[in-house]
Amino acid sequence: MSPLFEEWAPFNTAVAGAGAALGGLLIVALSVNIKQIAESRGLAARAGASIASLILGVVLCCLALIPGQEAVGYAIQVLVGGLAVAVVAALAARAIRQDETRAGFHQYDASQIVPFVIPVLAYLAGGVLLLIAQPAVGLVVVAVASILAIVATVLFSWVALIEVLR
Repeated sequence: MSPLFEEWAPFNTAVAGAGAALGGLLIVALSVNIKQIAESRGLAARAGASIASLILGVVLCCLALIPGQEAVGYAIQVLVGGLAVAVVAALAARAIRQDETRAGFHQYDASQIVPFVIPVLAYLAGGVLLLIAQPAVGLVVVAVASILAIVATVLFSWVALIEVLR
């Protein structure tokens, strides 16, 4: 493991474990109110985007722990993953905007879309910084993106458990 990634190993280990556990809990939260979530294209899309962003963080933390990982290779992995999740986020945003069941907690598009778009933008920015020879800054931005994805997933978990019943 290169010295750049070695100093990040404790963080990556912690986030990979916490993110994987949170992903499992989100699946359980979704199953509690699956009927209400399945009836709304917007809620189902938000669930997918939230899980995708969170799992990208877990995967990137695991990839950063691979021995011999170099900044350029990691940058490509971050950008490919970020672009894949960006597609998921774009499709989710479209589904939210077209959701015919929008009422109550469904009516504010920006508040539903922004939480899962911000981590994706941060992942992409981190990947670009890693690629243009700013690896230390890029790793910080990818770390921030992972934390933002965790926060967004916790917020959506609250929606999946509580808000859908209001």
